[in-house]
Formats: sequence, C-alpha cells, structure tokens
Amino acid sequence: MGEGLQEARLVAFLKKPGDKVKRDEPLYQMETDKAVMDVESPYEGVLLEWLTKEDVVLPIGTEIAKMEVAEGVREMPVGHEMPKKEAPVSVSSQVATIEDGEEALAVEARRAETARNRDIPPKTRRYLKEKGLLEVAHLIPSKTQKLMPEDVDAYLAAQSAAAPTAPPSAAVALKSTAEYEEFALSQRQRTLSYRLARGAQVCVPGTIMTECGWEKIEEAREELKRQGGEFQPSAFTMMAWCVVQAMKDHPKFRSIMPNENTLRTYKHVHLGIAVALPGDELVTAVVPNADTMSWREFAQAARQQIELARNGQDQATEATTLSITNMSAFGLLNAVPVVVSPAVATLFLGEPYWKAVPKMGGFDFSRVVMLSLTFDHRVINGVGAANFLNDVKAKIENFSF
Repeated sequence: MGEGLQEARLVAFLKKPGDKVKRDEPLYQMETDKAVMDVESPYEGVLLEWLTKEDVVLPIGTEIAKMEVAEGVREMPVGHEMPKKEAPVSVSSQVATIEDGEEALAVEARRAETARNRDIPPKTRRYLKEKGLLEVAHLIPSKTQKLMPEDVDAYLAAQSAAAPTAPPSAAVALKSTAEYEEFALSQRQRTLSYRLARGAQVCVPGTIMTECGWEKIEEAREELKRQGGEFQPSAFTMMAWCVVQAMKDHPKFRSIMPNENTLRTYKHVHLGIAVALPGDELVTAVVPNADTMSWREFAQAARQQIELARNGQDQATEATTLSITNMSAFGLLNAVPVVVSPAVATLFLGEPYWKAVPKMGGFDFSRVVMLSLTFDHRVINGVGAANFLNDVKAKIENFSF
C-alpha cells in the first residue's frame, strides 16, 4: 500500500465475534495517508475474537483477529462451495493481520459499487439521504437482507452511544512532577495527529488568499430574518453552498491521489466542515453528495451533519477532498490552513470586517472577508487553485437564494 508504510489506523470493525464470514468478505476498515479501505477476510469461517480496538493506530504486522477456519478452505476455488458430506470436521485457528499488500486497495475501488448493489428499499434510501448516510449505507448492519429505516436508527444510536462524553478536565494525569503534568491524548486527537503526520509526508502544500466581498451574504441573511420561519441558515452555510457550486466545475478539488501514479476524481462533492469540540479537539462533519442537493436540502443536511460532529462523530472519509474551517467567531481575519490527509485542500474563512475604499473626496466602506486556500500541489497547480478561489469569491459576492 505504499513503500515505507509503517502503520495504519484501524477505523471500524465490520463483523462481531461469532459472525460467520465468507472469503473475500470485508472484515474491518483501515486508513492510511492515501485512503480509507475495507480489508477482506482471507478465509471462510467464524470470527472468534478481535485482538485490538477500533480507532487505534497500529504498526504493520499487528494481529487483528482470530478466526476458526475449516481445513482446506484456502485451497478451494473462489466461488466453489464444498459439499457438506465432504466437509472436514477439523478446524484451525488463523490470525488476520494488517499486511503490506495490494488486495485491500482493490476492495476500496469496489466499495461504491457494493453500496449501489445492496438491497435498499426506496423509503430507506430517502431516509439515508436525509441523514447524510447514503455513502456509508454498506457499513450499516441490518436484521434482514434488506436495510430498513429502523436499522439506520439503530446505527445512529450506536454511533451516539460510542461518542466519548467525559470532559477533558476528567483526564487522569499519567505523570505529575513539581514542574509539569503529562496526560494521555484523547483518541480523537490521536486520530487527527495521525492524519496530519501521514499527510505531512506526502502533501506538498501551497497557499493563496484573496479578499472577498461579504455584503450579499449579509443581505441574504437579513432577508431570511425578515421573512421569519424555521429555515434560518447561517452566513457560513451560505458560504459553504457557494464552495459546493464551485467544486462542481473544478474536478481537481474533487480528487485524491490513491497512489503516486493515479488521480482519482469523485463524481460528487463530499464537503468537509471542521467542527471544534470542547477541550480544543477537532472533528470533521461531511455533507455527502452535496452537489446533488437543492439549496434548502443542503442547508438542512449541513446542520444535521454538524450536529453529529458536535456529538463526537468524525465523518471524514477518503472522498472528503476539501474541508472548510470557519474561524470568524474567534476574531481572526486571516490564517494559513493545514491540509489534513487524505484531502487535497482546506479553505479558511475569516471574520468579516469593514474595508475603506478610497473615492473622490473621501472613502466608502464595504464588508469583506479573507479567504485563504491551502492545497496539495501534487494534485492542483497555482493557476487551478487561483481559478477555483476566484470562482468561490464570485459566487459569494453574487449570492442569492
């Protein structure tokens, strides 16, 4: 999966102890600096136990799980079932590991196709789209062969229950001296640190910035307030909608490099939004397929996904190619954002301010913000980045709903 790869993050288990597993069926998900991918079982049998935990970074070669496997299964042709009367009764225990191989990459390429082929009734599909989960439908367990809305509810409840609730102040010191204290990093911060460190090894960052008129956004926001009603999206949501529209016309910002020789361009926009949590922690909300939504659908989906992120659910995947970081509430006018692997760009939004514009006999004043874009120069060159940023700027300065 890449020369010199020393470790990978185990994202999630896809099977439970006691589950029957077929050969080539996904067992768990792992993340490298290049992608999040499913890892397939090399055996057919029964999963006995997991030997590690979810959401941890592990060295290559770490034992992941134990399986009980019938002898001779590995020699069977793929797709050929052994007759029951000839099935051997002896079993062996095998260990699945994170291996430095190419098979897992092939799985990731088939992932979208698997999701499309799953038996999902139209009612459930609409519900998945409403919850922003259509892209991960293939990961949601179901009680029957069909995925039902109650399965989606159970998945969301499990995700919410798994989110840590203890405040950072509850952390126990690992070491305390007269001069300092040491604390264990939270799992969320360890995950972010891992992505940043892996990204720093491959990303070649470049940063450009521009001043952008903000008056149309504020006018639209005031108009919605005058109209009243429950639909009251923020100025930031309006700005994010402009970014989605620009990404439609700039495929490089919907792309990643799964390896050094390949550019993968996603057909839809999966917009990332950085969400700050108490204790200076950071997770990413994702609005999947944002380009297929109407303005109202996008605003509602963004609110739902941000709320999930505030409950501790990080939603970033390899398809989250660009994220927006909104620092306008902290009094910051400008900054140089960091690209978090495997994304190719991060867009910073600063606090609106008044700009003096000279005119005959004095000054006019206009409301502006700074937009700062950091991009992976391996994927996007300077002119392409400038064209994209200017397109975002034009859409913000001419915003209407």
